[in-house]
Amino acid sequence: MDTCTCETCDEEYTLPSVEALMAGTLALLTGYAQSAPDCPHRSLMARKLVSNLFFLSEHPQLSPAMRTMLANLRTRWQLDIEQVPTPQPGALWHPAAASVQ
Repeated sequence: MDTCTCETCDEEYTLPSVEALMAGTLALLTGYAQSAPDCPHRSLMARKLVSNLFFLSEHPQLSPAMRTMLANLRTRWQLDIEQVPTPQPGALWHPAAASVQ
């Protein structure tokens, strides 16, 4: 068995695919909840959450009840992101130069 001496090893995990997907989804949920309402990445996080919830709701290693609950969550998130307009990129900090020297 390998032993690791680096400081970051306590954050490295080997998870089965369904658990890795669940962990990633929970991390996205945390990021979404902690982000400011005007965060430009918020809508992208919500769309990724919908995608992850879809794949989790179809995963064969989860119980039928868990898959149903995840499908219901996905539907609610999908309805939410369809009602919120996607933010447009903001103006540039500086106007573009008229000519390049």
